[in-house]
Amino acid sequence: MSIGNPPPDDRPSVGRALARARIDAGLTVDEVSSTTRVRPPIVHAIEQDDFSRCGGDVYARGHIRALARAVGLDPESLVEQFSAEHGSSPSPTPVAPLYEAERMRPEPRRPNWTAAMVAAIVAVVGFVGFTLFNGGDDSGKQPVAGKPSAQSPAAKPSASHKTSPTPEATDSAIAAAPGDKVTVKLTADNGKSWIQAVDSNGKQLYQGSLEQGDAKTFTDKKKVNLIIGNAGAVDLFVNGKDLGPAGDPGQVQRLTFTPGDPEAG
Repeated sequence: MSIGNPPPDDRPSVGRALARARIDAGLTVDEVSSTTRVRPPIVHAIEQDDFSRCGGDVYARGHIRALARAVGLDPESLVEQFSAEHGSSPSPTPVAPLYEAERMRPEPRRPNWTAAMVAAIVAVVGFVGFTLFNGGDDSGKQPVAGKPSAQSPAAKPSASHKTSPTPEATDSAIAAAPGDKVTVKLTADNGKSWIQAVDSNGKQLYQGSLEQGDAKTFTDKKKVNLIIGNAGAVDLFVNGKDLGPAGDPGQVQRLTFTPGDPEAG
């Protein structure tokens, strides 16, 4: 990876543009580092157009996006300028067959406990109404005026009228997910984000951007490794369990998930 090339026109380089915007915003390198979680030495290097400390073009683009948001610049235009200056661009690995298979396979349906509870309540109300309507002694005689009618023992509910116990809900929605593999679903509910997914064998499953409203699902028998830019824009569903946002807005997160409850530790 090259350290840096001069810009092709009169525009400031990516590093100089970030440094100028940070200074104009009255921010220090430490303040930007605290907001973006990008270490201060890397921030200094990027502002000097030295991207060798980023660990590769993929990470460099993620850092540029995070720093641009922190200082109020358009992240995508800076990423495009970086690609032009360094002769590289993100080229996602073709993974259409994998995602087509994921779309064709229906996600496990969760038990509809609301419908079950409504059915149970309706059954109880119906049974109580039936008991009250058919109350009285089993001789069928009308009660004498002025005297209360005796309740016949036969009016007690029979075993056949007892409602079935309502099934108890499972402790977690993770029970609906396959237990022998890890399933990770990412949904860009709060904005645009860049993601990379790698399976347990080191094979890249996906690399690219998620527009707001997009979703991707990844499955492996052992492990799924993720890098998520602008983590606050992405909601995580791991093994059927909603974990909420992957991090803070503008933050770059590196996460690993395995089969089982993702919050069990």
